[in-house]
Amino acid sequence: MKFAICNETFQDWPLEKAFSLAAECGYTGIEIAPFTLGAAAGEITVAQRRAVRQAAEAGGLEVVGLHWLLAKTEGLHLTSPEADTRRRTVEYLKELIWLCADLGGRILVFGSPQQRNLLPGVTKNQADDYTLQALDALLIVLEQSGAVLALEPLGPVETNYLNTAADAAELIHRLAAPQVRLHLDCKAMTSEAEPIPELLARHASILAHIHANDPNRQGPGFGKLDFVPIFKALKQIDYQGWVSVEVFDYSPGVERLARESILYMQECSKS
Repeated sequence: MKFAICNETFQDWPLEKAFSLAAECGYTGIEIAPFTLGAAAGEITVAQRRAVRQAAEAGGLEVVGLHWLLAKTEGLHLTSPEADTRRRTVEYLKELIWLCADLGGRILVFGSPQQRNLLPGVTKNQADDYTLQALDALLIVLEQSGAVLALEPLGPVETNYLNTAADAAELIHRLAAPQVRLHLDCKAMTSEAEPIPELLARHASILAHIHANDPNRQGPGFGKLDFVPIFKALKQIDYQGWVSVEVFDYSPGVERLARESILYMQECSKS
């Protein structure tokens, strides 16, 4: 099992310090939120991209890829009824794909709940069509870069579109392209009726990436969610990808979140 951690966990720490602690804790991967590097993907220079990649490599980490793809952007929306908005969103996602490749990453997790919400007058069927059109337009760039875009189901508290693994899987199977796969988030999966191990088994064939967190928005082991059955299920499906710690509540402190999350996951994965 490969363990990574999302870089925004380290907040305003210098990259070198953050990467050093991650490696010291036992992580071998780092996942990047683009907004931590610059206000827009196109503003992140070649030199900056090279520096981030070199800092990760120097720290003994592999850049897993990107998440929070459209966070802190303006005027972008995947399911907008306005064709120009969808076009600009696709173009920006292409920029992010190349950013991911330049950093040495491969996975782009598409969550971005606010930029996919169903807007007034847009039905789910229309949103599905808009999403499939956008994904189809990204396929050539994904293929050229060697990247994978992973759709992330999120619970109804966060968005009103693609709330379940089945919702995302339906689109993935309709598109039928190996460059678009499924990402599953432990916090989000707790909002589903089906138990997490069953969700993992059901969607094993298209599963590309995992986020590990607790419903309380802290790290794995910081709440009530038991990860032992989760890791057992991952072993049963022979999952070879990354399990990446993603938290939203940093109140326990950066170092404690980083250290205790991986210790808990390592212990659970032995069971």
